[in-house]
Amino acid sequence: MSEFIPPYPYRFPHEPSIWQRLKACRKNLIGMWAEGAFDYDFVSTQVFKQRIFVCNTPETVQYAFNTRNAAFERKSPSMRHMLQPLIDDGLFISDGEVWRKRRRIVAPIIHVSNTSAFAPVMTDTARELADRWGALPDGTQIDALAEMAQLTAEIICRAIFGQRLGQERTHEIVEGFTDFQKSVSLIDIPSLFALPDWWPRLRPRSLFRSTHRIQRTLDEIIEACRNRVPGTEHSFIRALLDARDEETGELLSNDAIRNEAIVIFMAGHETTANTMAFAWFLLSQARDVEARLHEELDRVLGGRTPSLEDVPNLVYTRAIIEETLRLYPPIPVLAREAVSDEVIEGQAVPKRSMLLVVPFLLHRKRGLWEKPDHFMPERFLPGGGGPPSKWAYVPFSIGPRICAGMAFGLTEAIICLATLAQRFTLELEPDHVVEPVCLVSLRPGEHLPMRVHHRRQAAKPAMPTQAEKPSAMVCPFGHG
Repeated sequence: MSEFIPPYPYRFPHEPSIWQRLKACRKNLIGMWAEGAFDYDFVSTQVFKQRIFVCNTPETVQYAFNTRNAAFERKSPSMRHMLQPLIDDGLFISDGEVWRKRRRIVAPIIHVSNTSAFAPVMTDTARELADRWGALPDGTQIDALAEMAQLTAEIICRAIFGQRLGQERTHEIVEGFTDFQKSVSLIDIPSLFALPDWWPRLRPRSLFRSTHRIQRTLDEIIEACRNRVPGTEHSFIRALLDARDEETGELLSNDAIRNEAIVIFMAGHETTANTMAFAWFLLSQARDVEARLHEELDRVLGGRTPSLEDVPNLVYTRAIIEETLRLYPPIPVLAREAVSDEVIEGQAVPKRSMLLVVPFLLHRKRGLWEKPDHFMPERFLPGGGGPPSKWAYVPFSIGPRICAGMAFGLTEAIICLATLAQRFTLELEPDHVVEPVCLVSLRPGEHLPMRVHHRRQAAKPAMPTQAEKPSAMVCPFGHG
C-alpha cells in the first residue's frame, strides 16, 4: 500500500482576515481556505456589503441545488461578469428563460445517447498521440499539462467542427483561452459593495484581445460549416445549425451558435485536460494503483486501442478518473446568487446573497469521506462504498444545472487514459512541486514536467487479492 505524505500546502492554519482572503483569492480561488474549512457544515460571512454562505453538507447542497434550485439558479456576479465578454448569453452563465430555452436545444446534442457518434474521434486522436510518444526516446521529458491540453483541444475541435482544424487554427483557439484566463478578474469588487450589474466593470485590453481572437476564429469556422452540404458530417456545430427549439421552432442565431460552441469547447477541452494531467501526477505517486491499472488494460484490451465498447469493462480506469475528479474537481467553486429571500438550516439567506458549494472542500470533508486526503480509486469500484451521498460528490455540479457534457467528458478521459497508459508510464520530475491553482478551472500549476517511459507489457502485474488493503496515497493537497 503506497503512502505519500507531502509538505502541508495551505497558507492559512487559522481563519484568515477578509483582506488576506481577497489577496489570496486574486491569484487562486482555492487559496483562501484555511485548514478548518474542511469541517464546515453551513457557514456565513460578510465581505463588505456582500453576504456569503457556504453549503458543505449533502443536505444543504441538495436543498440549494435541487429542492430550491429556482431560488439559486443564477450564477454569481463574479462568474457572470468574468465570462460575459467571451460567451455573452451562453448556457454556462445564462439563467431564467434564456437558460431554459438554450438548454432544451443544447442538452440533446451532447446527451449520453450521442456519445457513440463522437467516441471514434476520441479513440483516433488519443492513438495519434500514443504513436507520437512512441517515437520519442525512452525518458524524454514532456509537459504533461500541455500535452493533455493539445490532445483534448484536438478532440473537442474535431467533435465541434467535424474536421481537423489544422495546427494554426487550433493554436489560435487554445492560446486565446489561455490568454483569456490570464486576463480575467476572479473577484467582482462592485458586487461586494452591492453595486448593480449595470455598474461599469474595468477590464484590461488583453481580455478583449483574447476574446476577439477566439470569436473571430470561431465565426470563420461556423461560416465554413454552414456552407458545407448538410448530412456530410456529424459535429456539434452542424447539430446546432440544424437544431430548432422544440416549443417555438426557432433556429439559433449565429451569435448563439458561437456562444454555445465556446461553452462546449471550454468545458470539453480545459477541464478534461486538467483532469488527465492530475491523473498522471497521481499515478506517478502511487505505483500500486498504476500496476493495477496496467493489469486491467492488458487483460481487457490485449494491446489494441480501446473503443467505446470497452469502456464498461474498464472499471478501474473509470475509478481512477472519478477519484481524480474527487480530489481535483475541475470547477472547484460553484457560486450562485439568491434571487429571492430564503432560509437554509434555520438561517435567513437574503436576496442577492452569494451561495457557494465548494467541491474542493466537500469532496475532502472529514467525517463524510473515509480517508478524504488519500488517493483511493477503490472507493469507486463496485462494492467500494462510493460517495457517501450523491450530493457529496459534485465534480460536474448537480441538479438541473448539472453539466450537460458530463458523459462526453468522462468517456473522453477514460478512453484517453486507457490508450496512453497501456503503452506508457509517466514519471514526475523529482524537483517539481505540484500545486493546484484555480483561475477559471483547477490546474496543476502552469506546467507539469514528466518523463515518458515505454511500458514492457510482458511483465504483467498481479491483481491484488481481497485480503490486500486498498491503495492509500495521501493526496498532497489535503488537510492531514
